[in-house]
Amino acid sequence: MPTLDLTADVVTLTQQLCDIESVSHDEAAIADAIEAALRPLRHLEVIRRGNTVIARTDLGRDERVVLAGHIDTVPLTSDPANLPTRREQVGGVDVLWGRGTVDMKGGVAVQLKAALVEEPSRDITFLFYEAEEVDAVYNGLQLLAESDPDLLAADFAVLLEPTNAAVEGGCKGTMRVEVVTKGIAAHSARPWNGHNAIHDAHEVLAALAAHEEQTVTVDGLDYHEALQAVGISGGIAGNVIPDSCSVLINYRFSPDKDTEAALAYVQTVLPGRQLHLRDVAEGARPGLDLPAAQAFVAALDVPVGPKEGWTDVARFSALGIPAVNFGPGDPNLAHHDEERCPVEQIETAEAAVLRWLA
Repeated sequence: MPTLDLTADVVTLTQQLCDIESVSHDEAAIADAIEAALRPLRHLEVIRRGNTVIARTDLGRDERVVLAGHIDTVPLTSDPANLPTRREQVGGVDVLWGRGTVDMKGGVAVQLKAALVEEPSRDITFLFYEAEEVDAVYNGLQLLAESDPDLLAADFAVLLEPTNAAVEGGCKGTMRVEVVTKGIAAHSARPWNGHNAIHDAHEVLAALAAHEEQTVTVDGLDYHEALQAVGISGGIAGNVIPDSCSVLINYRFSPDKDTEAALAYVQTVLPGRQLHLRDVAEGARPGLDLPAAQAFVAALDVPVGPKEGWTDVARFSALGIPAVNFGPGDPNLAHHDEERCPVEQIETAEAAVLRWLA
């Protein structure tokens, strides 16, 4: 069985984690290794649910916080090979190459080093969860919320997703809606006998193109909303006037909106159009006005900004727990064939979290 040495430096520990292959649905080996490394720590209660490992302190502190990270990765590629990891200099920067170095085993290594702190200033719940990179029905965090919600109870949560070692508060929500225009089918040689639904779609597209996207301030952070057409389909043959056309729209909305408010906003941009909601994931407020979040930001002393995408912090928000993203690695390199992380960022993230828990 692969083993992890928690006494190793955080970069070496990151390498050890990355070199245990853990593509989604195949996390047993890394979950076993994490569980085996944590079991000897007497100040922690260790619990296993599937391939999700939970470790908790119970010191009677006034505040409980969660440090969470997923242990799965997207599939490996072989050209160029992105495992085993390698450490080298690139442009004078010491970097760690390999699958998982960004998304997100550097963050998991920081969690494991923090787990060694026997007398943290707060009670801590460490979550090492499975299946984040695949459909939500398999997500270990979601499954835990359904089976053992008490294990997630906390005043504040930190998800150690890659943020270039800056704090990114909350996350935006995402919604996909479909607008369908209707026409009348006819032979394309005699279009006057029909009505072209694709041509009518130009009104929808024009409204979206003319729309001025908003910047919304939530808990002191500016979230840049985005409303964009992301797909269009229609027509059944090259000689038939199309009687139907579908425009798929993606709305990335600020975390002060719920599903109803987001849908209502899209309706103001497309008045009179019937909107078909296809899927939605609400965002998460960062809660930076709350004492727990303020203490985290103050202790870390790193840049603070909004999370412009969607992450699992939204699952904490749904439970009433404010959450932020903070971890080493450039998210633009997540899932990339050349996935790599500056060593300094992993070390900086570890030092910041340990300052907060001191």
